[in-house]
Amino acid sequence: MRPERGAAERSGSLSVLLLLPVQAALMAGVGLMVTGPLAEQWPLAAEDGINRGLAAHRGGPATPFSDWLSLLAGTQSIIALTVLAVAAMLGLSRGRWLREAVFLAAAVAAQSAVFLLVTLVVERPRPHVPHLDAAPPTSSFPSGHVGASVALFGGLAVLVALRLRGARRWARYAVVAALLLIPVAVAFSRVYRGMHHPSDVVGGLLNGACALFVVAHALLLPVRSRPFADPASAAVPADRHPADRLPAARTTRDDDAVVRRAVVVRHPHGCGAELAERVRSVLRRHGYADQAWTATSAEDAAGGLAGRIAEEDTALVVVCGGDGTVRACADVLAGTGIPLAVVPCGTGNLLARNLRLPADPAAALEAALSGETALIDVGRVQGDGLGTARFTVMAGAGFDAAMVGDASERVKERLGWAAYVLSAVRHLGDPRMRLSIRLDEGPVRERRARMVVIGNVGTLQGGLPLLPDARPDSGRLEVVLLDPRGARGWLAAAGHLGARMLPGRAAAGSGGGHGRVAGGALEYFSAVRVEIRFARPQPRELDGDVFGAGTRLSAEVEPGALRIWLPPRAPGEQARTTAAGDAGRTERAAYTGGG
Repeated sequence: MRPERGAAERSGSLSVLLLLPVQAALMAGVGLMVTGPLAEQWPLAAEDGINRGLAAHRGGPATPFSDWLSLLAGTQSIIALTVLAVAAMLGLSRGRWLREAVFLAAAVAAQSAVFLLVTLVVERPRPHVPHLDAAPPTSSFPSGHVGASVALFGGLAVLVALRLRGARRWARYAVVAALLLIPVAVAFSRVYRGMHHPSDVVGGLLNGACALFVVAHALLLPVRSRPFADPASAAVPADRHPADRLPAARTTRDDDAVVRRAVVVRHPHGCGAELAERVRSVLRRHGYADQAWTATSAEDAAGGLAGRIAEEDTALVVVCGGDGTVRACADVLAGTGIPLAVVPCGTGNLLARNLRLPADPAAALEAALSGETALIDVGRVQGDGLGTARFTVMAGAGFDAAMVGDASERVKERLGWAAYVLSAVRHLGDPRMRLSIRLDEGPVRERRARMVVIGNVGTLQGGLPLLPDARPDSGRLEVVLLDPRGARGWLAAAGHLGARMLPGRAAAGSGGGHGRVAGGALEYFSAVRVEIRFARPQPRELDGDVFGAGTRLSAEVEPGALRIWLPPRAPGEQARTTAAGDAGRTERAAYTGGG
């Protein structure tokens, strides 16, 4: 069971990292325009004259100075300087500047990744003038030296501006200006030495600046949780459309409950003393004066919940933790009819996100207990070494399980789910899996993939719709195989998923569909039961908890097995009776996915 950090303050919204593939696509588009229809138009038509003019007037101190600048911005120098800067920040601050160090390294890496992707698409020769450096094999557009210098020295300038506010203002401004002048000087040196056209260095400046902007917003700028106010403000806003609010579910009113005993399962890392007191106050306000609190442990992720609910009648179970804690408790509660309320204070909180609970933990509990209960599905899994377990969010194998398992606990406590992004980079080159998949009673299909995910819900952090057709009351499980081939495959998959985040693209029914999309990088299925066998043992995970590697993963949906508290309906959102034979239950408007 992994530690789950508190929710008082989160890292910046990592959903903006999805702009990096968009940036790569836009930069590639600009490059194709520069080398294509715009090549003979002004000002691009004048570039050759600029290169020839500078080549004809080389000499004096400008040449050795430009040589030094090109060396400073070369690949080896950028890597060495980045490592030194990161080590200095970590060493001098004794780890307090971990986020800043990760930001700088990520900015340099992101710029380089986008640069390499663009050069795979754009092929532009070097200027037809004598070169003062050996020409690398990559395209002239955009300039890698310039982009890297923007990421590194621009990143240092950002850190000086934001983090050294105790220094004298004029000194801070002078250092920032000096750092920002370095990429400009590098840009001039690259044109002067005949290595790039002027538009190439402009592209490098733009590429580096965009990468810096995206990574800064993802890792540097904190997003504080919404403060807990009063019960009315904790509820879902009334001006939202009903389809944007609550999942479809077979609901029942619980207004007449007499027993008011609540068992509270608390993850000690995610739910500190202050949050625990706020949870107690919310529960007392809703009539749960009899509260039995229990803490989770590495040996018992549900905190002895089974024994607690067996002691006496329990009206409510409150889970203060992340998806792993919710999963463990749902495994105990499935089929019992005892309602569950989620207090999201973990790393990912994906179930809470997909059920549209407020981000603030106590506000989420207030909103839920002000609403009504609903029945949602859970998935039941089996596999070699797994036994039988349940999940509420997703089960997976391959890339995602390796990513989750390799994320440092220390980094997760400091960066939250940003740690998974760093871990993911290390596994992008992992070999593809050979697997067979069988859906319900259908035929066995042979596939290769880097990752397989079986989902009860479909939206990841930042609103990324990995499984756009998944909904927790559908009575089905959605499956996706990720199999990108090379950089273009990763770009196609990221572009397809990123496009689904655009307004109007995530509505129910527009779905990811079934079959292959994104040039075969993604393949979707839907079934009640899914059986997967791997040619070699693969790491597996359930709701973010990693289990031992194995060669088998089977999952089956348990419809309506978990009763859960959800916020109140929007005004005008009427419950309707379900089909005959189920007339005792009511149903909300269609679920459209998490936010």
